[in-house]
Amino acid sequence: MSSVPPAFAAYGEEELEQAPAFGPGKSGEFEATLVREKGGETRLLREYTRVPYHLTGTLDVDPADGLTTLCLQEPTGGVAQGDRHSIDVTARERARAHVTTQSATKVHSMQANYAHLDATLTAEPGSHLEYLPGPTIVNENARCLQTVSVDFSEDAVVVVGDVLVPNGLSNHEPFAFDHYASHIEARHDGELVCVDAVDLQPATGVPADAATMGKYGVVGSLYIFAPTVEISPLTDAIHDRLETDGDTMTGVSELADGVGVAVRVLGNRMTDVSDAVTAAWDETRSATLAVGAPEDRWY
Repeated sequence: MSSVPPAFAAYGEEELEQAPAFGPGKSGEFEATLVREKGGETRLLREYTRVPYHLTGTLDVDPADGLTTLCLQEPTGGVAQGDRHSIDVTARERARAHVTTQSATKVHSMQANYAHLDATLTAEPGSHLEYLPGPTIVNENARCLQTVSVDFSEDAVVVVGDVLVPNGLSNHEPFAFDHYASHIEARHDGELVCVDAVDLQPATGVPADAATMGKYGVVGSLYIFAPTVEISPLTDAIHDRLETDGDTMTGVSELADGVGVAVRVLGNRMTDVSDAVTAAWDETRSATLAVGAPEDRWY
């Protein structure tokens, strides 16, 4: 797993009355290696899952040529205190894959410790890898750390998306969770090219201030790493697509050295933010795969 910030390391020292952290059913793992066959199809070369993750094969219904879909299932009903979940996906040369989840990730209320959701993505030359799980719903008193590490080769494409929904399943005041932090770090052929972090701790800083989320209650992000794609036209296309939406506030920026694009979306409804992230993903696919996002999948 990725490194843990000091605040969450301190939470991790808190003992749990029920099953301990990393205990049975609380340490979910998913590992997958994908390869592109001579016939053009992408297949699983290796796959390992441990409860609470479950994978029922692959789905080959994507309109993009040779792209397969992995839909992770979590039959336990959500993420609880002390849970540690990790995903590690490698797309070998020319492989094309879309990794998503069956539904939103529900982070339940907590009394001690915290939950860590970690993803490691590796894209080898010529591959196309998308990691677009369902929204993360963080409930009252929850502590949740999300970390993503990306390593991509020169002519690979990696797309990572996330939507945070505070208190989406309760009637409590907005931002009643204890602590939420997300961190994404990307390397291009081993060289660090992007670091982005969101750290929200309502007890010490009000998320609704103008410098954080203002009047909005839901935040979405999309990161596109594509060093061989013409980034300026893609940035303009995403900006033009999103600026006409009056229900959200968006920002679209080119990453340093032309390696990709970062998109941030603020809104008051999960559907509005998810739709905006999906629109940005659709523009990305048009530029990288010459085909849009599947109509039957959310972002």
